[in-house]
Amino acid sequence: MTDAKDERRPAGELEATVMAALWAAGIPLTPSRMQLELGSGLARTTVTTILSRLHEKGVVGRERQGRGYAYFPVQDPQGLTALRMHTELDRDSDRETVLARFVAQLSPDDERLLRDLLESGEQ
Repeated sequence: MTDAKDERRPAGELEATVMAALWAAGIPLTPSRMQLELGSGLARTTVTTILSRLHEKGVVGRERQGRGYAYFPVQDPQGLTALRMHTELDRDSDRETVLARFVAQLSPDDERLLRDLLESGEQ
């Protein structure tokens, strides 16, 4: 017998799936339309909850459509990654150590890219 715990998706997987569908659609989607796009057997209430949480996090915007809302991404995938990085950085009070360890773990190519970006921002 399979544990219900074993059937759970990894944290953030549904949000990532919903975001991918929003980016692919290119238009605002209602929870019902999103449910159809996902085709994964998720309940509309589950989709609505995911979209509402993404809206609370500032990752998606929404506009009135009928009695409900249609949702759209406010970040592109790279912007969302950057937002997540900032969120993680903000969770720790020792920013210097976190940043130092992050930089220490960069590949030489990524470190060079980061240096170039920092230098170009100072000009």
